[in-house]
Amino acid sequence: MKESTYTARELGENGFIEYTEQENETWAQLVDTQLQLLPERACQEYLDGIEQLAFPHDRVPQLDEISKVLHKATGWQVERVPALINFDRFFELLSEKKFPVATFIRRPEDIGYLQEPDIFHEIFGHCPMLTNLEFASFTHTYGKLGKSATHEQRVFLARLYWFTVEFGLIDTPDGFRVYGGGILSSPKETKWATGIAPRKERFDPVLALRTPYRIDILQPLYYVIGSMHELHSLGGQDIMLMVAEAKQTGLLPPLFTRD
Repeated sequence: MKESTYTARELGENGFIEYTEQENETWAQLVDTQLQLLPERACQEYLDGIEQLAFPHDRVPQLDEISKVLHKATGWQVERVPALINFDRFFELLSEKKFPVATFIRRPEDIGYLQEPDIFHEIFGHCPMLTNLEFASFTHTYGKLGKSATHEQRVFLARLYWFTVEFGLIDTPDGFRVYGGGILSSPKETKWATGIAPRKERFDPVLALRTPYRIDILQPLYYVIGSMHELHSLGGQDIMLMVAEAKQTGLLPPLFTRD
């Protein structure tokens, strides 16, 4: 696991995390930018979640504020973690309906996109979708599968997560909409993913398991589900059999150059 250039913030004696004026300004700028971009780009399930969570616009929210809403909606909560965690911890938390949140926020120079998952990525990008029962159920199933998987199987599962939870699109009567947190938390990726340039292909879980990706570029390909129910139904299928099929078939040619 690579080293992060960021350090997660610790709880103070009062049980709160004290963010600096600059950090709160960064949060406010990101929220303002995304709330202008997302109404015609994000899926309705995400927009409903934004309404439920009612994020503060002028400061970074406290984790307890988020957990209270999530637990009432779907039984989930958020859990403070270091800047980066390993597969074991990640899958363990998801299997317990706890979403990991690193309590730092990106620097101004990283405001367009950050490779590492900061609190804006986790809270603003992912948590609104966790108010949706079908999405939350899939994420829980995914965590339980990953917890008991081998390291090799987890590498394949990471691709499934990438092309759904992180960078997934959904087809709606109004056109393609975003549900992936990696897009929803990035102003740059939001504009790119909903434009005409990248490839958009019908979601096939085995193909997603076989598709290489890079975390440091705008994605050249997005997989599109037909409904949130489709993702929920995937959780009831034999995903590990799909992993075995993907492993046997092999990876698809990458759509990017390797640095």
